[in-house]
Amino acid sequence: MTTIPTPEMPWPWRKSTRSPLTNYCVEWRPAGYGVEVRDSKDAGGPVLSFGTDAWSAFIAATLDGSFDRA
Repeated sequence: MTTIPTPEMPWPWRKSTRSPLTNYCVEWRPAGYGVEVRDSKDAGGPVLSFGTDAWSAFIAATLDGSFDRA
């Protein structure tokens, strides 16, 4: 049986496989309107919410190198 996320029981948080084994990373999870992001060091802290268009633009810019350090 598949569980459908609800506000009371949302999707689990995910961490990048490229993150170190410590808790110093950003975590994300799908939300009904897009994606939520939080700091893994402060799991009870603030959560940023992004719509699907904004999240897609961020991923595209990341993949094309827009955020690479010179």
